[in-house]
Amino acid sequence: QVQLVESGGGLVQAGGSLRLSCAASGSIFSINAMAWYRQAPGKQRELVARVTSGGKADYADSVKGRFTIYKDSAKKMVDLQMNSLKPEDTAVYYCNVDLTFLGELWGKGTLVTVSS
Repeated sequence: QVQLVESGGGLVQAGGSLRLSCAASGSIFSINAMAWYRQAPGKQRELVARVTSGGKADYADSVKGRFTIYKDSAKKMVDLQMNSLKPEDTAVYYCNVDLTFLGELWGKGTLVTVSS
């Protein structure tokens, strides 16, 4: 059984930084892409950042220049470094992994709260 475990959420003041981590474990043949999504209260879940197995990264316009996604293929981990955080970044952040043969897998989410 494949599992995703997220960590690193918490409370931070505006302008601060947080780093989220996500580790995949279990019977994984290969990973096609790893991503972070977020869902703010009353809003739809949105893509924050995504990185393919080849290393191509894409970001939501709202986080470009502030967030960076890192992957460690050998460890099956993906991190999201978040700098210059704003109150509007407050959301539950979800790790998402696109697995060969198994499809997409979601983590349970980790809460990020940015105070003004």
